[in-house]
Amino acid sequence: MVLHAVMAVTGIVMALFLLAHMYGNLKVFSGAAAFDDYAAHLRTLGEPFLPRGGALWVLRVVLLASVLAHAVAAFLLWHRMRSATGGRGSRRYATKKAPRGVQRTYASFTLRWGGIVLGLFVIYHLLHLTLNVIAPGGASDSPYQRMVNGFSIWWVTLSYLLALLALGLHLRHGVWSAFASLGANTGVRRRRHLNQLAYLVTAVIILGFVLPPLAIQFGMVT
Repeated sequence: MVLHAVMAVTGIVMALFLLAHMYGNLKVFSGAAAFDDYAAHLRTLGEPFLPRGGALWVLRVVLLASVLAHAVAAFLLWHRMRSATGGRGSRRYATKKAPRGVQRTYASFTLRWGGIVLGLFVIYHLLHLTLNVIAPGGASDSPYQRMVNGFSIWWVTLSYLLALLALGLHLRHGVWSAFASLGANTGVRRRRHLNQLAYLVTAVIILGFVLPPLAIQFGMVT
């Protein structure tokens, strides 16, 4: 139960971060000055109580701790399951509607591998848009220009969309599972509400992240 709770809480922390990050990305539609001002403002949060960039580093540490705790808990749960089944993994159970077994949805089945894909993409994403180490389309000191330069290239946009597909599958199941693990799944009606919430959160986050790269790719943001 403790590991499930760790995964639930850290998953909610990461979902909240994604919502905030998505909101910031949408500022690209306000133009270069507004987007770059927003990026610069993030480094001044908490001043003068915190040094420049202090609040941002606090957020990074909390997020990194959440990611690591989430990954470790997921691995331990997977290892426990493998040990309990003698290395064969979980087995599907049969029902009258699905005699071949319906234990897992596609999203839950791909949750583990989707997490690995997302982890690798986050590393690439940070090197590209945050650290300016990888610069498809050209390096720039302007966060706005880095985004435009990158997403003007079709394969960069495509890789981003594929990562968002993995994120969508991960989120849909993860949001539902997180609240269920925290005791919110108390009946049929509540289960239906949790599913609706999971779809809503996933749709809002994915749509918000999809719009900027597509707008850049099709020349609506330059």
